Amino acid sequence: MERDMTVGRPGKIIWNFTLPIFVGNIFQQFYSMVDTVIVGKFVGTKALAAVGSTGTINFLILGFLMGMTAGFTVLTSQRFGAGDINGMRKTVGSAAILSAAVSILMTVVSMVFMKPLMILMKTPADIFDDAYAYIMIICAGIVAQVLYNILAGILRALGNSKTPLYFLVFSALLNIVLDLVLIIVFHLGAPGAAYATVISQGVSGVLCLVYIIRKVPLLKLSKSDFRPDLRLLRMQLAIGFPMALQFSITAIGTMMVQTALNALGSIHVAAFTAANKIEQIISQMYVALGTTMATYSAQNMGAGKVMRIRKGFRSATVISFVYSLVFGLITFFWGYHLTGLFVSENLDSVVGLVNIYLQCVAIFFIPLAVVNIYRNGIQGMGFGLMPMMAGVAELIGRGVVAVIASRHQSYLGICLASPAAWVLAGGLLLIMYWYIIKLLQRKIEKGV
Repeated sequence: MERDMTVGRPGKIIWNFTLPIFVGNIFQQFYSMVDTVIVGKFVGTKALAAVGSTGTINFLILGFLMGMTAGFTVLTSQRFGAGDINGMRKTVGSAAILSAAVSILMTVVSMVFMKPLMILMKTPADIFDDAYAYIMIICAGIVAQVLYNILAGILRALGNSKTPLYFLVFSALLNIVLDLVLIIVFHLGAPGAAYATVISQGVSGVLCLVYIIRKVPLLKLSKSDFRPDLRLLRMQLAIGFPMALQFSITAIGTMMVQTALNALGSIHVAAFTAANKIEQIISQMYVALGTTMATYSAQNMGAGKVMRIRKGFRSATVISFVYSLVFGLITFFWGYHLTGLFVSENLDSVVGLVNIYLQCVAIFFIPLAVVNIYRNGIQGMGFGLMPMMAGVAELIGRGVVAVIASRHQSYLGICLASPAAWVLAGGLLLIMYWYIIKLLQRKIEKGV
């Protein structure tokens, strides 16, 4: 099921590769969405706020790991696109070593510094204990998240976007069952949702591993493939670390938003959490297109097909703009109707706040699409530092608006923080993209 993305019509290839990732991302959202729905419905608004208040911390940790593992597989895509199978296998062995080391380090660091971080973020006292218990379990299960991300990333690097989807569907269904059992039957509350998430993620990772061992002969590694190659390790870290740092920079901005939000109280936190979950479902198309462009750009970069990369960006942009117009209108006018999925009490107080958030973000879906597509595509071309600078722009946009909103105790201002970040980062990424394309074209003309 491996796919060579260096031949064929770019638009068709991108769409066919994106669709399974999109569906998979939707199911992956079930991990957190089902937690939110069941906790909000069967435990209460404060428990929902507890889970929601850890969302930015969760993104800081897991986003860092996602960026790092995605960076480790860029070279895998490039060498696969270049037809260097032996080199491709060595990148996989090296990525496995780095992923294991990063998992252990991040687990220790996150668990040691979690409580001071939550205090710094002014987590409301009435939800602190539940929030702390929830996020500590998530941190303890970091290895499960990394296992799935690195193995799914390797499969996608080889052009296989369907297999990770199948395992995600199964794991999402398992997560629903475990949530119901642990929360409703065993009354574990928010911690029960965390246990369900970690177990489900672990299962999806193990399934990927079994599939690779049994069904992907290209990834049959020898002991020599796991032998540390300092040059290769440095190259993967040089790509992976800026990508991870970019996620972290974005997360720091969202933590500033969360801190401003926490000061408004648990009702506003619950409403923001519910609205954010609705937005995340809709925005998974942009995430999927970004994942596709990372693989597409990397394979074609390995094959030396710069003009084909440019055509791919054009096709992905058209797809995302059409999607943004259609679902932007749906979200703006009718998105708030989904509030009842997440909240059963204080609904009258929450639904209006949810609507404010959704209307703020819906009119900025096109900049969000640009951020995802161009950031990931540029990273796939092997440029890790430039997209990180766009992450700094996101931090500035989100942070400045969050600080102003916090001073004025403005919920509307908090809702506008992310759109400000998308506009700044999107504009910068477009400039970077044109600079890189022109640079590569000049190199080709000079025969470099």
